[in-house]
Amino acid sequence: MVPIAWTLAFWLRFNLGWLPPDFYNSGVYSLWIIIPVQLMAFVVFGLYRGVWRYASLPDLLRVLKAVAMGAVVSMVLLFMFTRAAGIPRSVPVIYVLLLILLLSGPRMIYRWLKDHHMYISPGQRVLIVGAGKAGEMLARDILRNQRKNYQLIAFVDDNSRRLGRDIQGIPVSGNSNDIPALTRKLDIDIIMLAMPSATSSETRRVVEICEKSGVPFRSVPQLGDLMSGRVQINELREVSIEDLLGREPIALDWSGIRRKLADKTILVTGGGGSIGSELCRQLARLRPSRLVILDNSEFNLYRIEMELLEAHPELEMQCHLGDVTDRPGVIEIFQRHHPDVVFHAAAYKHVPMLEAQIRQAMRNNILGTRNVAEAADKFGTSEFVLVSTDKAVNPANIMGASKRVAEIFCQNLDAHSKTRFITVRFGNVLGSAGSVIPLFRKQISEGGPVTVTDPRMERYFMTIPEASQLIMQTAILGKGGEIFVLDMGEPVKISYLAEQMILLSGKIPGNDINIEYIGLRPGEKLYEELFHEKEQLETTTHEKVLLARHRKVEWEVLNRVMEDIAVACELVDVKSLQHLLRTLVPEHDQNAHISKSGKQVDNVVYLNN
Repeated sequence: MVPIAWTLAFWLRFNLGWLPPDFYNSGVYSLWIIIPVQLMAFVVFGLYRGVWRYASLPDLLRVLKAVAMGAVVSMVLLFMFTRAAGIPRSVPVIYVLLLILLLSGPRMIYRWLKDHHMYISPGQRVLIVGAGKAGEMLARDILRNQRKNYQLIAFVDDNSRRLGRDIQGIPVSGNSNDIPALTRKLDIDIIMLAMPSATSSETRRVVEICEKSGVPFRSVPQLGDLMSGRVQINELREVSIEDLLGREPIALDWSGIRRKLADKTILVTGGGGSIGSELCRQLARLRPSRLVILDNSEFNLYRIEMELLEAHPELEMQCHLGDVTDRPGVIEIFQRHHPDVVFHAAAYKHVPMLEAQIRQAMRNNILGTRNVAEAADKFGTSEFVLVSTDKAVNPANIMGASKRVAEIFCQNLDAHSKTRFITVRFGNVLGSAGSVIPLFRKQISEGGPVTVTDPRMERYFMTIPEASQLIMQTAILGKGGEIFVLDMGEPVKISYLAEQMILLSGKIPGNDINIEYIGLRPGEKLYEELFHEKEQLETTTHEKVLLARHRKVEWEVLNRVMEDIAVACELVDVKSLQHLLRTLVPEHDQNAHISKSGKQVDNVVYLNN
């Protein structure tokens, strides 16, 4: 292309006529300099590394740089050797323009020849929601992949500046409100949501519009998964309920968390459960000196062990099959590892089941917590983080009341220990074991009905990774004795949750799958609370974490009641356990302050009430 461009430049300079002999000879001899110099420029700027099939704007920029550099150096050398005699001043300018055209033109023509079939391929007619970078990448991948049986028809986007524009040859035909009309007008077979960074409220709005269109819709992966490299933009998936109920990504003080937890020995109790296993995944990325995992489920412990060994083969990890109620076993683990930080996530949490299992609830959630907390105090653990629940606030059930006692013990032990005891409290976790979402999925797969306790019931929801990350954040915020309350956003009606899960499965509520309201189960409340009215709520340095000042209890009285609980558990004395639970948590079951005998139940004295 270099000699062709150089020759054409001379020819155009002389109006496509015959070149005078002197000019002809100068032009031919100068090629001995121009060709090697231009060749070196092409090598330096990587023109030979580009794949013509995927020629794009960066390739054009490389062509411009290589041609410009080669032309400048060539002219300088020609001037030094021959004073550029016999080379008209317009020729180098014409040469540069022609060479750019000759180098970039074939690349673009080749790409067009390879790609032109994409715009006429048959298949499902596709409407892409979102004409930003994700939408453009999705369109490009689909168009290039001949195996995909898709035909891109149009984009929609809520950015008015994009309306009427073309992206990859596909028009932006409207905004998200036009989806139902465009679906009918353009005979769309499938809608693809290319909004990986959209908030849950934005996703909910678009999904509700897509549901009105009556055609199936799919979504690109979320932004975090794309950025991590775990998935590609063209790996479409069904819209999940987590997309609709999840919230904006949280910003963590990762540098502070890493400084606090890296190179430390960390113990996670209940490390095979929903929250505990995610905590282990997050902690493993921080490179602790040792990660110790305790769980009483053999299968859960094996599963998290295999997962972490595969993902972090360099991690020093010790997995212990055991129970937090086994005091000698807990002490042996602390003696062997001397953990610097403890995350206590082991607990029984199934509300209706524990209503009839008060001994197991109190033995595990109260005495198990005491065993781990006292071992942390005895062996000099720096921080102890208790994972609690919103059900511990004004508890109407055994599970919540038992967790409230665990909170009380840890908060008050803090004043008598060098270990910093921190409590973190949050609501329901999306997809956790025993939660409502797996139950609804099972009921929908079986054809229904989906059972909801009450149409008014509301719950707070949070994703498992978000809850686990905020738990770690509290480890660096806490100074000891605090209750950290995670900002759970707005509560969600369980009836809305059921309706959306049915719709996302491609069914119609009340038509394909019924929703049945079965009434409140034992221990359930219509609305959950995140803090007690007597807990002074304060802000912290993290916008998603609030601080509730705890209520102090007489330490001697508390220890005496804890011993009574241990004795009652050994004797399987259910009545005594009920009495002792109300003694420590007077707000539990407001209607149960009077015992069956009609006598007032004595309560622990709160010092700062």
